[in-house]
Amino acid sequence: MAKIHMVLQGKGGVGKSMIAAVLAQYKAGKGNTPICIDTDPVNATFAGYRALDVRRLKLLDGDEINTRHFDALIEQIATAAADVIIDNGASSFVPLSHYLISNQVPALLQELGHELIMHTVITGGQALQDTVSGFAQLAGQFPAQCQFVTWLNPYWGAIEHEGKGFEQMKAYVAHKARVSAIIQVPPLKDETYGRDFADMLQARLTFDEALALSSLTIMTRQRLKIVKTQLFAQLDNAAVL
Repeated sequence: MAKIHMVLQGKGGVGKSMIAAVLAQYKAGKGNTPICIDTDPVNATFAGYRALDVRRLKLLDGDEINTRHFDALIEQIATAAADVIIDNGASSFVPLSHYLISNQVPALLQELGHELIMHTVITGGQALQDTVSGFAQLAGQFPAQCQFVTWLNPYWGAIEHEGKGFEQMKAYVAHKARVSAIIQVPPLKDETYGRDFADMLQARLTFDEALALSSLTIMTRQRLKIVKTQLFAQLDNAAVL
């Protein structure tokens, strides 16, 4: 049985590709090298990670939905023996969600022996309300065959509204039963950890690639190692993964 990991969120620029890349590295480090697919029609950031051997799959023709391209995605998933990680762009969030639900894809994957895990991200700052709404939309519309992992990314600000953290917000309380794990991305907006991690992401490098670079200072590599350890430890504790 393969685990099918889909990274979905209707807001762009909130860290979806970072999540996909971290997941792929985590899985590979456990000896389960996943099939990686980038379906973002605009910003194929995930596909930029050469070390992860990411396939790029076109889902849209211009602004129009091409159902056959969606079918091709499901064909790749259905026949997969290894786990699959799919990074989906904001521009195809609505059509992909509609396709998955209207074609009863979660039930189909379950019948084929696969497990569908939806990863969504909540971020602070101006995108807080949009990302919380995106989470609520996904959790409310997708059937029980789907499990959810929520990633909290505080890079753009604290994830709180009117003094309430995410787990006290109405959207989470209403859909708490759907969430199998919450992953806290370390707060990295500073000139040390934040800059080092951002530079690594900008260069589309994996942790292992960055840690092997003699051109990076000893302390830069030390900080990246700490970030990797913090993230991977949380993934270790997420039984659904």
